Amino acid sequence: MTESETVKTAVRSGVLLVTLNRPDKLNAFNDEMHGALRTALENARDDAGIRAILITGAGRGFCGGQDLGDRDPSKGRADLGHTIETFYNPLLRLMRSIEKPIICAVNGVAAGAGANIAFACDIVLAARSAKFVEAFAKLGLVPDSGGTWWLPRILGEPRAKALALTGEPVPAEQAADWGLIWRAVDDEALQDEATELAEKLAAGPTLGLGLTKRLIQEAATADLDTQLDAERDAQRQAGFSDDYAEGVAAFLQKRAPAFRGR
Repeated sequence: MTESETVKTAVRSGVLLVTLNRPDKLNAFNDEMHGALRTALENARDDAGIRAILITGAGRGFCGGQDLGDRDPSKGRADLGHTIETFYNPLLRLMRSIEKPIICAVNGVAAGAGANIAFACDIVLAARSAKFVEAFAKLGLVPDSGGTWWLPRILGEPRAKALALTGEPVPAEQAADWGLIWRAVDDEALQDEATELAEKLAAGPTLGLGLTKRLIQEAATADLDTQLDAERDAQRQAGFSDDYAEGVAAFLQKRAPAFRGR
C-alpha cells in the first residue's frame, strides 16, 4: 500500500499491519516516513476491507521520535513549530479520526514523539523489555504529539510533570500498572498477541467499535448532558446497523456472529 521503504505494510484477515522501518535509526521519523505513514493510514481509513490497524516497529525499537540528524542546529535552526504543524499534528488528528481500532505493538523503546504516538493508539501492548521516554526535556524542548494532553489525563498532573520534566524512562510493566498502556507481554509473544487482538477486532462489529472510539474520545471534553445526547445518537445509528441485527440473530440462534462492519 505504500511505496516507501521507511514504512512496510501488509494486509491479513482485515488487518493492516504497518511496520515503521528505519531500524538503523530506531525508526525515528524523517519527512519520508511521515508521508508514508500518513498515506498508509489514509488508505486504511478509506478502504472498507481494512477493519483494524496494527502498528509496530522493525528491529530493536518502536520509534525514537524525530530523527535529530535532520535537525542539526549547526546546519541552521529549523522551525520546529512548522515541523509539528506540517507532520505530527496532522498524523495525530488522522489517527484519532479513523473510526477503526488502531492497535500498537511497542517492541522496544518508544521515545519522544514515538511514545506519544503510541499513546494516541486505541489499544497498546508492549514487550516487557520496552520502555517509554518523554525525552524532550533532555533536549530543551516541550512534549509534543499530544504529550501534554495524554499524560495529565491518564496519569494526573504530578506524574505527568515528573515524566515530562525528568525524561526518566517508564518500563512497560510500570506503564501498564499506571494505565498508560493496556498490557505488557513477554517479548516473544508480543507480535502474536497483538495480531490475534487485531484480527479479533477486525472480525467484530466495527461500525459500533468505531462509534465507541469516537464517544470515548469526545467524552474527555464533553459535559454529561452533551455526552448523553451523543450516546443516544450513536446508539440510534448502531441500532439500525446490519451488525446489530446479526448480533441479535446470532445470540438467539446460539451461533457465532458474522459481522460485516455496517
